[in-house]
Amino acid sequence: MKKFEEKTIQTETIYDGKIVKLQVDDVTLPDGKTSRRELVKHAGAVGIIPITKDNKIVFVEQYRKPLEKSLVEIPAGKLENGEEPSVTALRELEEETGYTASSPTFITSFYTSPGFADEIMYLYLADDLEPVENAASGDDDEFIELLELTLDEARQYVNEQRIHDAKTNYAILYLETLERM
Repeated sequence: MKKFEEKTIQTETIYDGKIVKLQVDDVTLPDGKTSRRELVKHAGAVGIIPITKDNKIVFVEQYRKPLEKSLVEIPAGKLENGEEPSVTALRELEEETGYTASSPTFITSFYTSPGFADEIMYLYLADDLEPVENAASGDDDEFIELLELTLDEARQYVNEQRIHDAKTNYAILYLETLERM
């Protein structure tokens, strides 16, 4: 057994939905005791940082029901079954912004909430944007508005908590790092 590994004794699926699966695992802890873990299983997601030719970042604003408010975020979406993250990045870019890019650059991946969920997010940069004629539309239940902001304006949105999610904050920190190089 690995140093901190917890061995699953039993898994009970509570809910199996379109986006998440909820389960409760009974586990044996490294010290031999047992405990329960409530888990969210997720297919994974992609976020993309779109940069226009005039060096603005394309964001989407949308209502987030769990928070009961709107947030300004980088375009993002769930991986479809068997879909490569780079394909998801381009699909979401087109659906949410009406842009495409020839070669998005992979930046990194990270776990969004490892204390209770297995969702992994892949982050890409697209700085060769081209508008798409007759762009694919997004989900029927998705209502978004586009914003193009400078990095300074995005920082102000962070201070105002209009940008207030991890993937978008990570994207802004990444762009700040590039700016310093």
